[in-house]
Amino acid sequence: MATLVEATSSQQFEDLLSKAGKFLTVVHFQAAWAPQCSQMNDVMGELAKENKHTMFIKLEAEAVPEVSEKYEITSVPTFLFFKGGQKIDRLDGAHAPELTNKVQRLSVSSGGLGGPGAEPPKEDLNERLKRLINAAPCMLFMKGSPQEPRCGFSRQIVALFKDHAIQFSSFDILSDEEVRGGLKTFSNWPTYPQVYVNGELVGGLDIVKELAESGELENTCPKAVTLEHRLKSTINRSPVMLFMKGNKEQAKCGFSLQILEIMNSSGVEYNTFDILEDEEVRQGLKTYSNWPTYPQLYVNGELIGGLDIVKELKDSGDLSSVLRGEC
Repeated sequence: MATLVEATSSQQFEDLLSKAGKFLTVVHFQAAWAPQCSQMNDVMGELAKENKHTMFIKLEAEAVPEVSEKYEITSVPTFLFFKGGQKIDRLDGAHAPELTNKVQRLSVSSGGLGGPGAEPPKEDLNERLKRLINAAPCMLFMKGSPQEPRCGFSRQIVALFKDHAIQFSSFDILSDEEVRGGLKTFSNWPTYPQVYVNGELVGGLDIVKELAESGELENTCPKAVTLEHRLKSTINRSPVMLFMKGNKEQAKCGFSLQILEIMNSSGVEYNTFDILEDEEVRQGLKTYSNWPTYPQLYVNGELIGGLDIVKELKDSGDLSSVLRGEC
């Protein structure tokens, strides 16, 4: 089986998925204009050498729009993982270690990675648990997600966090049996949910209830900042703020790349915010500013508009004045 190929049409893509059969297929939705995609292709090439039973496919996202739309590809690089023709996982962004981890884990579960008896290189479980525990100042290991808790205890602890405006991230222990079993031993705590603050175990539901009743929960766990306050603070982080997919160094969509070129030619200093890194800001800013698309440009805290508006200002010769707050 060819392990690293490029699909140039929807039909070729479907044929390759079919050809891969039960084995893992990794699809890289890329763009020629994005340097991070080229970097991730190099990573894909190395992974292909190590994973002989995994199919790696490169796909130009904008050249095959019907495939990109079907799988809701909104930025590059994006990686989709398939088994038996069905999507089983996704990774957004140029995260080489995470891509490697997913390939190793998913290829084992799909019978790949060198055939029977082959042992893949794996991240040490304790190191992985430490990384997850420290992924956010307050980490909740629960059954399900905050939006869809899958047990009564998890539902109660999420409700307590929301009632006390606690800012937290979560991990669904039902999605990973290795983490689910390993964390019990690692922390010597036999049940779920489990709460960690700054990498240290706080406890489960009963402990969180006691902290809430004593008034200590807010002092133990970080308080959430309201979304409106976050948005206002972020918009006013710089006199000229550009909310885009990617950043000054690496645009992650064609529209963002175009607006960067215009902004760079203006001679005015500006800062950027990558909306792909923060889903809360990405969705909240659309409502806050009543502007449904990105990129979005703000000057002195006020919305100027998106790419089309910035193009018009450039063509009219007014862009520099607007960026300097002179009109």
